[in-house]
Amino acid sequence: METLETYLDRKHRELELLNGCLLRLSPLKRPASVAEVIERKFHVAAALKAEHALHDWAHTETDWAHAGRPRAGPFRFSYDYQRADLRVSGPSFYEPGCAAHDTLYTSSGMGAISALLLASVHLMSAANIMVLPGTYGETLELIEGYARHLRLIPLKGSRDEMMLPAAYPSVLLLDSCTSIAAFEAVLGCTRAEFELVVFDTTCFSNGSGRIRRVVNWARRRRLPIVLVRSHTKLDSLGVEYGRLGSAVFIPGARPEWLTQLAAETRNAVRLLGNAALPAHFPPYVGTRAYRALTNKRVAAILRNSRRAARIFGATLPCSFDQLHVAHGLYVTLSSKRTLDEQQARQIAADMSRDLSKSGLPLRHAGSFGFDFAATEWFHDAISDRYAVRIAVPDLPTALWDEVAHAVSRWWSAHEGRETSGGMHQTPATAS
Repeated sequence: METLETYLDRKHRELELLNGCLLRLSPLKRPASVAEVIERKFHVAAALKAEHALHDWAHTETDWAHAGRPRAGPFRFSYDYQRADLRVSGPSFYEPGCAAHDTLYTSSGMGAISALLLASVHLMSAANIMVLPGTYGETLELIEGYARHLRLIPLKGSRDEMMLPAAYPSVLLLDSCTSIAAFEAVLGCTRAEFELVVFDTTCFSNGSGRIRRVVNWARRRRLPIVLVRSHTKLDSLGVEYGRLGSAVFIPGARPEWLTQLAAETRNAVRLLGNAALPAHFPPYVGTRAYRALTNKRVAAILRNSRRAARIFGATLPCSFDQLHVAHGLYVTLSSKRTLDEQQARQIAADMSRDLSKSGLPLRHAGSFGFDFAATEWFHDAISDRYAVRIAVPDLPTALWDEVAHAVSRWWSAHEGRETSGGMHQTPATAS
């Protein structure tokens, strides 16, 4: 368990890290409450972004002033018109061990995977793309609507499926949102013959052991692998510093093939106008303090998610089911009524409004990894039902338990007005 005092000490260290990146340091004292933590972190992050804009005023979209290489903390940038040729030097967001052939930064995580999959047509005019249960819905929408050279093959998640011979080259899409059983089945696959592995790591901590396991699995089988990621989520200490994504290319048996894929992906980014903005690189990345604080944040989220599983399992037992998603960053509550997207969105907004009025750190926000709990609608692709997602924060243990019990009471009361309620829960399993 983490006490309020220990939590406030940890958050003070996060504030010190952010504040230390300012050219003109702000007066800083230890926060006295969770509400103060949330407010001050966003204020310091805003000051960092404003200071960057003032300092690099001459580095416009066309970089007409050529006043030297722009920078953001340890990151250095070079580019010409519209950042179409953007080059970035600086630390990796990932821990050592993910040795990259090339790293390409984009304006978002979806921007990275979109450019990669669209560019792959130049190397694979027709291919199967194997997807596992729980794969991110927008990625599937992208493949079906725009990457027509990739034939979508939904898998149930068994190891044997992945070892069957195929008439076309095969791409494996591995997502941190997939089920833990399917994720482990991939790592137990010893005879896989994939042209390429695409691994969306967004919902895992950038230091996750699961990322290392997948990279090592691909290396042992000499499979080329590309790590795609949104850095807007877990990599910015909960302040959504800016929209940023990346594709990290790690070679297999044919490094020249991956070099060509990286070049085609870079060209796709240029043509789509999808290059990253230098101002969106968090300047506090790359230090030991950043790595340690990020790991502690995610560990606290996972602990709280496991506690939510126990609380909701005991207090909302009707139609209880466990969706064993690999990342474990959120839980979902589902009604016995059939909800559409708008109804699920409204329930999330109503619950957030009511509980935040009572002083609890719960907000209606469509993301995760904050210092507050965030509610939003959620579409469960497996059951094809809409539900309410609660993204678990790294709050002090006792306070999070209070929030979880309050959610349970609210849900039971409001479900009781319509019909008896149910809950689907996504337990914390990631590391």
